[in-house]
Amino acid sequence: MLDLHCHILPSIDDGATDLPMALAMARIAAADGITTIACTPHIYPGVYENTAAGIRAAIAAFQAELDGQGIAIRLVEGADVHLDPALVDGLRSGRIPTLAGSRYLLLEPPHHVAPPRFEEAVFELMAAGYVPVITHPERLTWVESHYDLFTRLSQRGAWMQITAGALTGRFGRRVKYWGERFVAEGHAMLLATDAHHPERRPPLLAEAREAAAALVGVEEAMHLVRTRPQGVVDDLAPDSLPPPLHACGGFRAEGMQGARDNPGVLARLMRGFGMRR
Repeated sequence: MLDLHCHILPSIDDGATDLPMALAMARIAAADGITTIACTPHIYPGVYENTAAGIRAAIAAFQAELDGQGIAIRLVEGADVHLDPALVDGLRSGRIPTLAGSRYLLLEPPHHVAPPRFEEAVFELMAAGYVPVITHPERLTWVESHYDLFTRLSQRGAWMQITAGALTGRFGRRVKYWGERFVAEGHAMLLATDAHHPERRPPLLAEAREAAAALVGVEEAMHLVRTRPQGVVDDLAPDSLPPPLHACGGFRAEGMQGARDNPGVLARLMRGFGMRR
């Protein structure tokens, strides 16, 4: 599996605080079956002033530590990028890194307030040739009143990345509901850990892959953690990768059967769909 959103680099943002913690996170990830990690520290003007050059230097140093410790994980570059009027210029100049140098980038919306012109900002990135991967929409406090915004963006070609822990209840019932809904309705393109800590926010993907398989089937679950993430690292065009399930009508047959085999999941989803549409 590939984890394309992880705050594992030591002492660079609010993730791993030092090298021992970063190594502990790497060991957890490797034991879970993760073979590639995109190191994605925050780039948040005025708070985390990271740059592509600094991130690459930190990755090179940490990769040497992993290799020396015999931890079989490949690191690639990236960043958890906040909205900024100069974002496109920063990407074009190389100051802001994309995922593994590809056309894909992680875009983190504000957590508590829906930003003005967010839809337009996403489309501006797409018009410039990038594929925005919107991080953890299920965890935003404003998702209830703006779910249709995210589905529109998904239908227009933006990607949604759901947090692995959202599907397993690590963030509570509300976030679990929205994470399941994004996945079940076919608007999730990637699962990633968004790991920050070996215990409180661990880099675990396998349990979320199994939770997704119960909703949409094993094939799509593997697309969420392996096929599409590998396509991002290889910089493949979106139309050459498995399409989002919403383009296939949402639940696939095998996914609905998986939900039928778990009546609690199906009942919760259907109850939520009826209440919150």
